[in-house]
Amino acid sequence: MSGQPREKAVPTPTPAGKVRMTPSEALVETLAAHGVDKVFGIVGSAYMDALDIFPAAGIRFISVAHEQNAAHMADGYSRATNRHGVCIAQNGPGITNFVTGIAAAYWAHSPVVAITPETGSLGVGLGGFQEANQMPIFSTITQYQVHVNHPARIAELTNRAMTIAINERGPVQINIPRDYFYADIEAEIPPVQYLERGPGGAQSLDEAAQLLAQARYPVIMAGGGVIMSGGVEEARLLAEYLCAPVVTSYLHNDAFPASHELSTGPLGYQGSKAAMRLIAKADVVLALGSRLGPFGTLPQHGMDYWPKDARIIQVDANPRMLGLVKKIAVGICGDARQAAAELLARLKAQRGPAKRNEARIAEIRQAKEEWAKELAQWPSPSESGRIGPRQALAALAKALPQNAMVSTDIGNVCSVANSYLHFDQPQSFFAAMSFGNCGYAFPTIMGAKVARPDRPAIAYVGDGAWGMSLAEVMTCVREDIPAIAVVFNNMQWGAEKKNQIDYYGNRFVGTNLTNPNFAEVAKAMGAEGVRVDHVDQIGDALAAAVKSNRCTVLDVQLTRELGEPFRRDALKKPVRYLAKYKAYT
Repeated sequence: MSGQPREKAVPTPTPAGKVRMTPSEALVETLAAHGVDKVFGIVGSAYMDALDIFPAAGIRFISVAHEQNAAHMADGYSRATNRHGVCIAQNGPGITNFVTGIAAAYWAHSPVVAITPETGSLGVGLGGFQEANQMPIFSTITQYQVHVNHPARIAELTNRAMTIAINERGPVQINIPRDYFYADIEAEIPPVQYLERGPGGAQSLDEAAQLLAQARYPVIMAGGGVIMSGGVEEARLLAEYLCAPVVTSYLHNDAFPASHELSTGPLGYQGSKAAMRLIAKADVVLALGSRLGPFGTLPQHGMDYWPKDARIIQVDANPRMLGLVKKIAVGICGDARQAAAELLARLKAQRGPAKRNEARIAEIRQAKEEWAKELAQWPSPSESGRIGPRQALAALAKALPQNAMVSTDIGNVCSVANSYLHFDQPQSFFAAMSFGNCGYAFPTIMGAKVARPDRPAIAYVGDGAWGMSLAEVMTCVREDIPAIAVVFNNMQWGAEKKNQIDYYGNRFVGTNLTNPNFAEVAKAMGAEGVRVDHVDQIGDALAAAVKSNRCTVLDVQLTRELGEPFRRDALKKPVRYLAKYKAYT
């Protein structure tokens, strides 16, 4: 992935030099110095002394229904702004509820800051109320952890964690014994200092430029690092110079403008056949700001499309990612935006002005047109009162406002949406990436909406996953967050049911659902709710929801049609040996 110049936040004035204060004041002043003005969580006695002064520091506390969703909201906020997203909760059970959300942030490379108050220092190990060993829980899903070992160090250690969150692009944990919020200390609020990113080493850039200059059919794979570095424009200029097709990495559909003539769509599960057919021809692949995650290049649509003999140039700000998943010819440890700019400068010096390849442009256009036609004709019949899922997804895509932000949950229909979601601006698409947890989409889009109130914010959620996050509708009403949930109601856990169909003889255990009217549930919580049971209603319902500027739940009634499973190699036809199970083959 890549580093990113953060969007500007207006920091509050901080005291100069060492000043007498409490640890709570030191914590809050350090947050404010880093531009934090929103914190997500549930109120708890463990940190109430700091909470009490949030308003005076200009920090809005957004109280949620469940702590997991506070972490997801912090993730969405962070991804929409490239700034810290901060969450906090009560020690013990409140903190353990963060785990799933922090893990999702880890795989999205989001600089989320989890502040985890802990059992008082004198009670550790005694099995007291709400005690848990909170550091090991997060040890593999954070970039950095720090335990505050003295009240006087709270500003120093908080600043260090927040700096690492931005520099290393990932969540951090600040663990604070609850009695350490109280003391008289002398503390200095450290100045904010972040690393300046560079384009990479001169030799690796030279080698990469030479490979691209000699390439017969170069293809650019734009990953999340392009978005995080603010490098979409630089990627566009480089692609135009090379006249190279651009594919986007899995679930980074907003890493390159979809309307551009060189854009071919996303790779990975339910991705674009046009992208897959074109990258299959590549002799050189420039993986720009991508870790080349294994799930994102698996065969799809019956196509094993990854070019086996292509030479790969990988650009990533984390040197550990270079060559980790796929064998590479050149590894560039650098910022995706700056690396793209430097490669373009070197290519111009070697080759002179760009030469437009009309034949390649025509080939790209034809591949996209063929895929669009195939997608439009994909059978997805409706039934009385229920809409074919692909018809619903196509209607939603057509109705999306141009500047919309969309999050998708994990699940069958939400994953099929990958074929239909196209964006022209970055920081528009939020998914749980390779962690793939249910209950992700709605709280994440809530956080994104808090960050960007000027943009429509829409979550795609399956009815199973909706059960994990629907309580946050109350949060939206209370906190005036006009997020929109599109609930795909097909009365089933679709992804797992598809496995039971394909591998387990249509024996449905735990996958059929009986749902209430989610629109009426939303109204009962004070939001808008609309039941949608015909494809012609979708566009108007979404437009009305956006125009209302209120939290709205669209309960979209779908047929039980299911797309292909995530991966064909994940399961096998069962073999049974015991007599009582012989029928279950």
